[in-house]
Amino acid sequence: MRVMVIGATGVLGVPAVARLLAAGHEVSGLARAADREPAILATGAKPVPGDLFDATSLATALRGHDAVLNLATRIPGPDEMTRKAAWAPNDRVRLAGSAALAAAVRQVDELRIVVQEGISFVYADGGDRELDEKAPLRPRGVTASSVTAHANVAALEAAGRTVIRLRIANLVGSGALLSPLVLGSRKDWTTAIHPQDAAAGAVAALEAPSGVYNVGATPVTKAELGAVLAEAAGVRKARMVPKWLASRLSLAEPLARSQRVVSRKLEEATGWRCQLPVPGPQWFEKS
Repeated sequence: MRVMVIGATGVLGVPAVARLLAAGHEVSGLARAADREPAILATGAKPVPGDLFDATSLATALRGHDAVLNLATRIPGPDEMTRKAAWAPNDRVRLAGSAALAAAVRQVDELRIVVQEGISFVYADGGDRELDEKAPLRPRGVTASSVTAHANVAALEAAGRTVIRLRIANLVGSGALLSPLVLGSRKDWTTAIHPQDAAAGAVAALEAPSGVYNVGATPVTKAELGAVLAEAAGVRKARMVPKWLASRLSLAEPLARSQRVVSRKLEEATGWRCQLPVPGPQWFEKS
């Protein structure tokens, strides 16, 4: 299969490209500028120039491909994450980027499969209940753009394309941001995933029927995840922000929910399984 990866140099893109190449696929990486080509070449992908926000440019880049895997994000750094304005570039990637991608795919007849990243933080607080893909959503603040991105590409199903929308859990482990901070009640549930397993899930999704799929490891309590994060950061214990306080902050509230997200649908559709199913020290070992 000829696969275009958007976001090929990111925390998910790099391992996704490696897995695609290992499986024998031809892999390209979208290069927004010439100075990005060396980084894409370093992943093993072939750089193809194109602008994620320009449908005509993007359509030109997509020609000759069977599938596109959009893993592009622009998550702010740890010093900026508490500022709403810092999330604007990431919202633009998801909102304008997904709209341009949908418009571009309509111009490329040979491209049949679209995989769009997204996040599982959009689920409403589920308490102790397991949350599958039919569970209620409550997008708020910076998480809302993920739902819109999914809607933008979902419209391609009417044109006969296979469209997979991923709700990826909290990325934790080597290559991801490490912060020994937990929002919400210690007894509540959270779902994380190692970047390597998330990338494997995204690649596996290329073989799935159209639909929405959760991509997460085994849910654990926030107390359990906090202990793992504290050990990895070399501190005695994780900092806990009470649920009542986090719930008053629009940026923090989605992360303070109890979200026991399960990924059986993707497992059953593709055979994908997490190689690191439970958060632990091995998640932070450098590969």
